Amino acid sequence: MRQLTLPLMIALVLCLSVLTNCSNKPPGIDRKALVARHTIIHQSKDALSPLTVGNGTFAFTADITGMQSFPDHYEQGIPLGTLSDWGWNSFPNQGDYTFDDVTRRYWTGQDSVPYLYQYEGEGSQRQQSATKWLRENPHRLHLGLVGLEIQLLDGNVVALDALEDVHQELDLWTGEMKSSFSVEGVPVEVTTVAHQEKDAVAFRIASSLLEEGRLRMRLRFPYGHPDKFSSGYDLGQPDRHSTTLIPLDAQSCRFQRALDDITYYTSLQWSGTASIETSALHDYYLVPTGEDEIELAVLFSQAEADDLLPDFSAVQSSSREQWPRFWESGAAVDFSECTDPIAFELERRVVLSQYLTRLQCTGPYPPQETGLTMNSWHGKFHLEMHWWHALHFILWNRTDLIEEQLDYYHTIFDKARQTAQWQGYDGVRWPKMIAPDGAESPSTIGTFLIWQQPHIIYFSELLWQNDYQRDRLAEKYQDLVFATADFMASYARWDSTDQRYVLGPPLIPAQERFAPETTENAAFELAYWDFGLRTAQKWRERAGLAPDEKWQQVIDHLSPLPVKNDLYLFTEDATDSYINRDYLSDHPMVLGMMGFLPPSAYVNFEFLESSYDVIRSVWQWETIWGWDVPLAAMTATFLNRPHEAVDILLMDTPKNTYLVNGHNYQHAELPLYLPGNGGILSAVSLMCTYKNSEGNNGFPQNGHWKVQYENMNNWVSY
Repeated sequence: MRQLTLPLMIALVLCLSVLTNCSNKPPGIDRKALVARHTIIHQSKDALSPLTVGNGTFAFTADITGMQSFPDHYEQGIPLGTLSDWGWNSFPNQGDYTFDDVTRRYWTGQDSVPYLYQYEGEGSQRQQSATKWLRENPHRLHLGLVGLEIQLLDGNVVALDALEDVHQELDLWTGEMKSSFSVEGVPVEVTTVAHQEKDAVAFRIASSLLEEGRLRMRLRFPYGHPDKFSSGYDLGQPDRHSTTLIPLDAQSCRFQRALDDITYYTSLQWSGTASIETSALHDYYLVPTGEDEIELAVLFSQAEADDLLPDFSAVQSSSREQWPRFWESGAAVDFSECTDPIAFELERRVVLSQYLTRLQCTGPYPPQETGLTMNSWHGKFHLEMHWWHALHFILWNRTDLIEEQLDYYHTIFDKARQTAQWQGYDGVRWPKMIAPDGAESPSTIGTFLIWQQPHIIYFSELLWQNDYQRDRLAEKYQDLVFATADFMASYARWDSTDQRYVLGPPLIPAQERFAPETTENAAFELAYWDFGLRTAQKWRERAGLAPDEKWQQVIDHLSPLPVKNDLYLFTEDATDSYINRDYLSDHPMVLGMMGFLPPSAYVNFEFLESSYDVIRSVWQWETIWGWDVPLAAMTATFLNRPHEAVDILLMDTPKNTYLVNGHNYQHAELPLYLPGNGGILSAVSLMCTYKNSEGNNGFPQNGHWKVQYENMNNWVSY
């Protein structure tokens, strides 16, 4: 045998070493098993249990049949939405209403500044009518109800109560929904999937009821719905819109839809032999013949689709390819080795929140608080909520899903600058409640909020600190950061008596319990101003620019945080913050000074800790919103109280309810609330990456919380 040479022996040793290191390396998280543990399986006709498929810009919510067969029943819970990011409608502006009709001026202590005010139950009839039209329009449009209609043997149409043996599953890994039920002993099976690149949903329906002529598909086109909270559809206005059927071939057709200021198209493609029938305006049936199975694909589009309509197989393939790709990307958190009995429920919420936010919140615009399921605030989105909707995508290493959404700030930049100039400020003032055009809505609250202002600075800095494409970050976000800071410095008012800068009036803080005319120096907003301006100066330094003198003047002379008895006041003028029950409700936003924001020298640790302890004991937690729970958990994490952080995340309070479908229930009008889902993902991310002085993370170190995570980005720091 040939003797091994020394170089060859060294090479073999190195190879063995590499192999040994690989085998000893802890295996990565089994992501498919993690997701599969939380496959949604239920047998409920409950109106709060519908399931959704979608792609981030389009979503279809289905009842227990896997389609939208019983929308009236689900109106009592979570409506059956077919919503998109492009489907918006405005009613005719018959009064020629403008923002001038709703402008009211407020005294700042130095000047009179115009704001868009919500005249409701006050003011002239024109002011009230203008308010109503400007708030309601544009509103997000329900694109169409796609359901089943089944006949009983006696000829009557089946009611929901007549469905038997109901069973429904949603495979989160592939985005595929399977529903089964029986009617008078005859089984029906429905598979539902959404295309991941087109606004299309597809179904495979199997039942002998098809052969018997007792099952057909029903497509109903509605008018828009103006209510603040609604399904987005109104089936009672048939004369206010039009539907035109355009036959294409033996297995496809198209409907042209025309409402007040929108025209869109709905294209159908089906298998086998079937015909289109109608019995009323905007109400159509696809009637199959001769087979016990049919496949149907429905494509919604702004323009007539020139390319080949996707069939069921194409839609299913898209879903089966793209959803696993999502789950395999970015971060993952695995609680399977935890022995605390509440860990499984926390993992369920984390997994389902990823699914819901991926399909509801990753379009070109910031999402509305109810995503693409139903309308809230007329379907408009709230920029102060964008932090809760979007930040977790950066933390979970999925920035690519919201990068287009961050570009939206460029889209509305000019309009935000006009608002600032109109009010006499520098820079850009980011709005609160808007539709895609970026026009602010009149409000008694929203127009006085300012805590949305630094969000784009926060997003940009988090991207920079986590080294996300730094070579182009400055080019992409620097102008946004600088113009945002220009407004912040300009908005701060110089108090010559006390030689300091103050915020407000008029101001309504994130805790919406204070009058705009008198509120001054809300604690959280002060801390966010300090963070935003200091961070903006960092961006100037990185660009090789000198510090901005105006920004620095505000930083150096910004009012100190208001304190009384070593507790942070909610606002400087609310000296009874901890004894006035009116103030011990809504968002406990003072906690956000260390949690939402990273620790800083501006915030005293001991005062914040004392404030946290009192808030835990006296707050009216039934009045909070879904994101207040992760807000408090993040504060507990930075206070190095991991047991409390976990307890808070699973707090037993009405608005911390997570339904079988993963939705964060708030109340009857707001049965889902995606800022809560986004918040829990951000909080868990912080708990994973946080390290205390002993190197422990943000979970309890009692042996019951062996949490595995991978590929998670770090929290932002000063």
